[in-house]
Amino acid sequence: MTPEMLSLSNNWPLFVGSMMVKILAVFLVVVLIVAYATWLERKLIGHMQTRLGPMRTGWHGLLQPIADGLKLFFKEDIIPSEASKVPFVLAPMMILVPAFITVAVIPFGPDLVIDGYTIPQQITDLNVGVLYILAMAGLGVYGIVLAGWASNSKYSLLGGIRSAAQMVSYELAAGLSIIAIFMLSETLSLREIVALQQLPLWGTIDFLPNWYIFTQPLAFGLFVICGMAEINRTPFDLPEAETELVSGFCTEYSSMKYALFFMAEYANMIVISAIAATLFLGGWSGPFPGFINILIKVIGFLVFFMWIRATYPRVRYDQLMFLGWKVFLPLSLANIVVTGLVVVALQ
Repeated sequence: MTPEMLSLSNNWPLFVGSMMVKILAVFLVVVLIVAYATWLERKLIGHMQTRLGPMRTGWHGLLQPIADGLKLFFKEDIIPSEASKVPFVLAPMMILVPAFITVAVIPFGPDLVIDGYTIPQQITDLNVGVLYILAMAGLGVYGIVLAGWASNSKYSLLGGIRSAAQMVSYELAAGLSIIAIFMLSETLSLREIVALQQLPLWGTIDFLPNWYIFTQPLAFGLFVICGMAEINRTPFDLPEAETELVSGFCTEYSSMKYALFFMAEYANMIVISAIAATLFLGGWSGPFPGFINILIKVIGFLVFFMWIRATYPRVRYDQLMFLGWKVFLPLSLANIVVTGLVVVALQ
């Protein structure tokens, strides 16, 4: 517990109230972005393909996410007779919950001072926040594998197995790519990493922030690409390749269980975007109030992911594994070595 939180804990009503407000605010914002990210993607890709996208439900289709949610909520929930029912029901929640609780360590603004108490704009500040994120991100694959196995379908099982292999190969490269950030910042706390990026670049250039994208462009590129592969976004969406596996690991799901998988996909997109913005783009720092800055950066990443989906075709599975093990992993290791040499030389 940080000194600021320790002083705040002496006033329990304020402490509990601030925690509840932060949890509720972050949850509502994430759910709102998840809902309207689906609308944004359909509109964005539609315009890229000379279409209009959703237009009939509300002004320019703005009520389409609400209509889709109501439709899925009232659709018949079918559980295959040969499925393992308990794991079949638990699998969608095992994917969605880690995506939501990962947001707890993301700082979304500078500290607030109320009645002499310092309240961080962050649900909790862990001194190993990045390790917490990596640990929670790794739990999502269990839900995908469980969904594939519990469905008792060959297509679903193949999608779950693909996801497990893909997660291992790309999460390893993604984790190694951000080790260079720890070497430069000498901390695993996201709050401290954001604070360090507000200093002048290289200690002398005042007109540029010390965002780690300037000193670690290779790590940034590797993390973003591996992040897309880790959350099964096109062109790395092999676990749910429709042309091969019908709908992959979620083939046998319907109603709200089916919707939870897509909520988890967009929630994971938000998490990857928030982590990339925090580690490489200064987090909440910028010309606008803190929360607005990180929100703009997260939406920018979401638009980039959608743009990639509209532009590139799906890679083959052998190409996916080749990139993960023979391209991204060696590059991330080489980046660590070069960064270590530079850090030692500058000491």
